[in-house]
Amino acid sequence: MTKVYFVRHAKPDFSIKDDLMRPLTEDAINDCKKVTEFLSDKNITKAFSSPYKRAIDTIRDFTESLNLEINVIDDFRERKIGNTWIEDFDKFAKEQWTNFDYKLPEGESLNEVQKRNIKALMHILKENADENIVIGSHGTALSTIINYFNKEFGYTEFERIKNLMPFIVCFTFDGQDIMNIEEFIME
Repeated sequence: MTKVYFVRHAKPDFSIKDDLMRPLTEDAINDCKKVTEFLSDKNITKAFSSPYKRAIDTIRDFTESLNLEINVIDDFRERKIGNTWIEDFDKFAKEQWTNFDYKLPEGESLNEVQKRNIKALMHILKENADENIVIGSHGTALSTIINYFNKEFGYTEFERIKNLMPFIVCFTFDGQDIMNIEEFIME
């Protein structure tokens, strides 16, 4: 069995518009200690992350506690919305969950996000069988992964977890076959 702990980043500083370099808030930095505490007894041997600063920083305290290198995987990045800031994010998100191929100019559809995230995950599963793994992730990217294995996870479920930061989902695999999905809310 392979266990993959996807960690949705802690709360970012939304005043920073640069999506790639958006840091965590001061409170969120403290929340990273909760992630470390939760993961500390999970026998994790490998760490991967989206290239986004907030995803890396959310698991950094944990990986440093075990001297694990964070392997950055570009395909685990968050969905690209487009080249403009979205004021009504809820309306945009609902449209994307209603139509998995909907996207703005120069943006990505949820279908595209899901395909690249699943491709990266399957590669990791193939290369790291029977390991326990942590992956720094994002709300939308992680939601599309859950949706891939559980089609009942849609817009309503996305809305439910939208403000959960950090948020951990453990996927248990036998080879590349999903056996279980379990959510953990950090409080």
